[in-house]
Amino acid sequence: MSMFCYQCQETAKGTGCEVRGVCGKNEEVAKLQDLLIYVTKGISEIVIKGKLDVKSISEVNHQVLKSLFITITNANFDDGAIENQIYKMIGLRNELKKQVSGVNLGDAAEFEVSDRASMLDKASKVGVLSTENEDVRSLREMIIYGLKGMAAYTHHALNIGKEDLAIYAFIYEALASTLDDSLSADDLVALTLRTGEFGVKAMALLDEANTSKYGNPEITSVNIGVRNNPGILISGHDLTDLEQLLEQTKGTGVDVYTHSEMLPAHYYPFFKKYDNFAGNYGGSWWQQVTEFVTFNGPILFTTNCIVPPRSEEIRKRIFTSGASGYPGCPHITADENGKKDFSEIITMAKQCKPPVEIESGNIVGGFAHNQVFALADKVVDAVKSGAIKKFFVMAGCDGRMKSREYYTEFAEKLPKDTVILTAGCAKYRYNKLELGDIGGIPRVLDAGQCNDSYSLAVIALKLKEIFELEDVNDLPIAFNIAWYEQKAVIVLLALLYLGVKNVHLGPTLPGFLSPNVAKVLVEKFGIAGIGQVDDDIKLFMGE
Repeated sequence: MSMFCYQCQETAKGTGCEVRGVCGKNEEVAKLQDLLIYVTKGISEIVIKGKLDVKSISEVNHQVLKSLFITITNANFDDGAIENQIYKMIGLRNELKKQVSGVNLGDAAEFEVSDRASMLDKASKVGVLSTENEDVRSLREMIIYGLKGMAAYTHHALNIGKEDLAIYAFIYEALASTLDDSLSADDLVALTLRTGEFGVKAMALLDEANTSKYGNPEITSVNIGVRNNPGILISGHDLTDLEQLLEQTKGTGVDVYTHSEMLPAHYYPFFKKYDNFAGNYGGSWWQQVTEFVTFNGPILFTTNCIVPPRSEEIRKRIFTSGASGYPGCPHITADENGKKDFSEIITMAKQCKPPVEIESGNIVGGFAHNQVFALADKVVDAVKSGAIKKFFVMAGCDGRMKSREYYTEFAEKLPKDTVILTAGCAKYRYNKLELGDIGGIPRVLDAGQCNDSYSLAVIALKLKEIFELEDVNDLPIAFNIAWYEQKAVIVLLALLYLGVKNVHLGPTLPGFLSPNVAKVLVEKFGIAGIGQVDDDIKLFMGE
């Protein structure tokens, strides 16, 4: 076995990628990512055992976030960049050790490497399968994957200048705990729920960061056609990159289009002042294989969701920033003030043809918690009158599997007196369908990016308060969530922490769940997979 990874939904055979990742990462990238996670565990052990104050190690805090983010599915395929990050983290780790004394540290805090070969050799001994007990391994990995999602959200908030030291402290505690063989499965189950608790904190932090800088999302109609100017396509989740790109393209004759998870940027009032913010091009992340061909211009990846390009022509138009990376593609780094120079991208765009139109019309979104609260009276009246029988939370991720057509069919077949609450790229399975409205309330309410699943939880808790219910599970809300990668894992753990039960998860349950761990989730939280569309709708509607 040259590698082992089962962190995403599309993992080979539902059990694990052993030769090459379905995502496209090769053996070396997979092993380097494993080693990068291992050194962050070593740093965490030093921080916890040495009782270091996280307030005094800000550079370490930030680099741990970045390291976790780099290992998220489809984020970074650049083996050289990951190797450099490992060296950087080992350097920071060794400096930290000088601040502690009289503590026994394990291998993760002590190992050294001298070159790529020694990195790969070490990585082969410390990867996922190095934990022999299947249930302990399952719980440790679920915690780590939750931390990866948490780190992504916390990293975005940090870019806007918001941070919470308690989140850093928990990340260190949780990572160090995955090295502690004295912890039982019950201890790790408890830690998994605490991971969900801090996932809520991370999403709340990012929500505060985004709304304090860019305003509260508002109902917005987004153009999905094209203009006649050359364009830049920006993908991913980082709004600060978008802001800087729009500032630098003002007056240049170059338009900016969003792709995939960047679509919800259009909902923020701040970005509406840019005349060259043209609209959204295409659909979900995996459709980039064809959509990048017709777009014609350069593409900027601000976070994960890179699909290895099939042609050299496409690769030459790809740029990365933040935690993302791809071999041979220019990486735009920030200066000490957080500023990025996108002039190379803009120069290229001016030399490209305008995008080819692949669809036309508009899609409507912007239904984050503040906007929905503004409509609360209308929504409550619709529920009380019976006009709305049930809400379906269909947040999460999209992916390439044909089985994901289930979510399109599910949305189409839902009774007309139901409303879909969504966030994340899962919405691309149904957000362009003509599903109508209920008394002026659209039947698809898009809150935004995957981190805006926080909004959906806040909305549910507000409805619980309005209807004076004791349990959020007494609301007419069902959860039928699609998942793909680690940001969806932290969303799921956050929902479990908030007490939400009977979440259906698809198109398959995670490969990292051992039978015993899966049994706990089923028995304690009512987690279930999906079945046939008609049967599932009957189940959800209580028929």
